[in-house]
Amino acid sequence: MLVSGDLDSALENARRILLERLKPEGYWLGHLSSSALATAIATFALSRVDPAEHSRTVTGGLKWLAAHVNKDGGWGDTPDSPSNLATTLIAWSAFSSAEGGETAYAPVTAGAVRWLESDCGGTGPAEIAAALHRRYGTDLTFSVPILTTCALAGRLGPEPDCWRDVPQLPFELTIVPRRFFRMLRLSVVSYAIPAMVAMGMLRHRRRPAFLPLRPLRNMAAKPALRLAESMLPSSGGYQEAPPLISFVVMCLASCGHSDSVIVRNGTRFLTGNVREDGSWPIDMNLTVWTTSLAVKAIHGDENGKSRLSEVQRRSILGWLLARQTTERHPFTAAEPGGWPWTHLPGGIPDADDTAGALVALRRLGPDDAETRAAAQRGLTWLIDLQNADGGVPTFCRGWGKLPFDRSCPDLTAHALEAFAAWRRHMPKVIARQVDKAIRRGLKYLASVQRADGAWIPLWFGNQWAPNQESPVTGTARALIALREMDIEEYPELIPMCDSARRWLMTAQNSDGGWGALGGVASTIEETAFAVEALAGSGYMDNVRKGVDWLVRETRNGTEFKQSPIGLYFAKLWFSEEMYPLVFTASALLAAENAQGGEM
Repeated sequence: MLVSGDLDSALENARRILLERLKPEGYWLGHLSSSALATAIATFALSRVDPAEHSRTVTGGLKWLAAHVNKDGGWGDTPDSPSNLATTLIAWSAFSSAEGGETAYAPVTAGAVRWLESDCGGTGPAEIAAALHRRYGTDLTFSVPILTTCALAGRLGPEPDCWRDVPQLPFELTIVPRRFFRMLRLSVVSYAIPAMVAMGMLRHRRRPAFLPLRPLRNMAAKPALRLAESMLPSSGGYQEAPPLISFVVMCLASCGHSDSVIVRNGTRFLTGNVREDGSWPIDMNLTVWTTSLAVKAIHGDENGKSRLSEVQRRSILGWLLARQTTERHPFTAAEPGGWPWTHLPGGIPDADDTAGALVALRRLGPDDAETRAAAQRGLTWLIDLQNADGGVPTFCRGWGKLPFDRSCPDLTAHALEAFAAWRRHMPKVIARQVDKAIRRGLKYLASVQRADGAWIPLWFGNQWAPNQESPVTGTARALIALREMDIEEYPELIPMCDSARRWLMTAQNSDGGWGALGGVASTIEETAFAVEALAGSGYMDNVRKGVDWLVRETRNGTEFKQSPIGLYFAKLWFSEEMYPLVFTASALLAAENAQGGEM
C-alpha cells in the first residue's frame, strides 16, 4: 500500500530537480539521445563535401558507430533501440566514407551485411529496394534518402545503373506557387521540400529522364534550388535536424553544388554541433516543448500551489512569449501566431507545441494584456490549422496524404485543452470560433476512438509493442487534455472518457506500471501518463499501484531512466532526458491533488 509520505517526498524531489534545471533565461533545456542514423548520415555528408578537411570528424563518427553497433550486427535509432532497416543501411553506407574505412571496420560491416541479409533476404539493389517499399510503402519521404545514400556509397552497384532503383522525386513541382502544393498530392510530407529538391536534382543529374521531362527539369533546377535556399535558417540546419540537412548537403555536394550557401552553411551546422563523443542527435533540442511541459509540472496546479518565485514566473513567461512566431514561416508558409518545438532559428510552428505553449501561458500569467493577445493569436493559428474532418494535423492544413500531415487524436485533444483553457478569456467573436472548433474536434475524436476505447498517438510510440504503437500514451494524453473541459457543457465527453479510462485500467501491468499496452514492459513515461490520466477518477486503486511503481522506479523521485518513446519525422526514435522527470512530476502532482479525495 502506498504511504502518503512516499508520494509527497517523491513529488518534492522531482520538482526540486526540475527547478535546479531551470535556466536563468527562463527555459528548460533537455538532452536528446545520440542517434546512429544522424551520426551515420552526417559523417557520410561531410565526406562528400571534403573528405580531407573533415577527416577527423568523419573518423570520430565512424568510431562512435562501431562502438554502438548492436550484437546482431545492426543499428537502432538510439543506443537503446533494436536494429532497424533504415539506420542499418545508412550506417553500413557510412563506412564507405573514409579511405580505408571498409578495411579498418571489416568486422563491423560484415556484421551489417549479415543483419541485412537476414532482414532483406540479401544486399542486392532489388532486395534493398523491396525491403524499403515494404517498410514505407508509397511514402517516399524517407525511402528515397536511404536509397540515394546507398547509391552514392556504391551499395546499389556501379554508376549509372545504381540509380535505377532510386525513384525520381518531381522537384520541378516545387516551383509551382505554394498555394497549389496541397493539390499536387506530393509523395513527400510538407516538411521535406528541401530534401525533395536536393535528391530530385541529384537523381536527375545522374540518370536524366527522357523527353519532355529532361528540359523541364533542367529549367526548374535553379529556381528550385533558390527555393530551398530561401528556406534555410540562419543556423544552417533545416529544422535544427542533423539528418535532414545532411541528406541535403550530401546530394547538393554530389551534383556540382558544393559552393551553394546550403552546403556551406549546412557543413558549418554539422561541424559545429557534433558531440564530444563523435555523435549527433536527431534534433538539437526541444526547448519550447520541454519548457511548456515543465510549467505544468511545477506551477499552477488546481490547489494553487507553485514552486516558482515571481522572478522565475516572469522569466519563463517572457521567454515563452518571445518564442511565438511573428512572421509568415518560409518553410511551411504558416501564418504568424504558432510556436515551434525549439528556440533555435530552424524550428517550425506546429500544433502540439502551440497548444502546449498556450496551456503554459494560461498557468503562468492569464491576467496581463500581452499574454492575452499572444493567446488570441495562438488560438486563431490553431483554429486555422484544423482540418475539414475536425482533427488537427501537425504542420499544414489539408495536405492529408501522409501520416505526419494528417489529423491525429493526440494533437487534436491537446488543441482542445488549449481552447478550453482560454475560451472564457477571449473576446466574444474569438470565443464563438473556439466553441465551433471544440465541437468539431470532439466529433473527430469520437470518430477515431477505437471500439475498445483507446486512441493511437502520432508523435509517441513504443519500439517493443506490436506495430510500434503506444495506445497507452495516446489514450492517456487525450484523457489528460480532455479532463480540463467542462463535462456539463460538453456531455459527449462522458462516454468517450469512460471508455478510455476502462481501457487504460485494463492495460496496467501486474507490476503496477504501464507500457504501450498490457504485457509490454512498463516505462516511467507511459506509467506517468496513465497515472495522471486516471488520477481523480474511479480507478484510484490503479493509481495507487501506478504511483507506487513510479516511486520505486525513480528511487523516490531522484533517478529517471529514459526510454525511447519519442517519434521524430519518418518514424525515427529518440529518448529525451526531460521526459521521465517532467512526466513523473506531473503524474505525482495529479495524484497528490486526488489524494484529498479517494486517495
